[in-house]
Amino acid sequence: MGKDWLKEPLIIILIAIPLLIQSYGIFAIAYLWSYLWKIPHNIAAPSALIGTSNFFELAVAVSISLFGINSGAALATVVGVLVEVPLMLSLVAIINRTKTRFIQN
Repeated sequence: MGKDWLKEPLIIILIAIPLLIQSYGIFAIAYLWSYLWKIPHNIAAPSALIGTSNFFELAVAVSISLFGINSGAALATVVGVLVEVPLMLSLVAIINRTKTRFIQN
C-alpha cells in the first residue's frame, strides 16, 4: 500500500480534498445551528464533532477484509484516517477558541 502513495500522489489528494470539504461543512452546519439554537457549549461541541466523524477505523477493517489490503477501498479508508485526525484536532482548536460565545452550563 505504501508504494501506491509514492506512485500516485494525485489519488491521495483526490481522496483527501472531498473529505476535508465534507467534514468542515458538516461541522460548520452542526456547530452554527447549535449556536443559533442556544445549545450550551458542553453539548454543542461534542455533538458537532460526533456528526463530523466518519468512523474510518471501522471502514479500514471492513475494506481490508472485503477487498484486500492492496485495494483502492483500503487506500481510501487509510487516507481518511490520516486526514481525519489532524482535521478533528483543528476542529477542537476552533471549539476551544469559540467557547465563550456559547451559553455555558
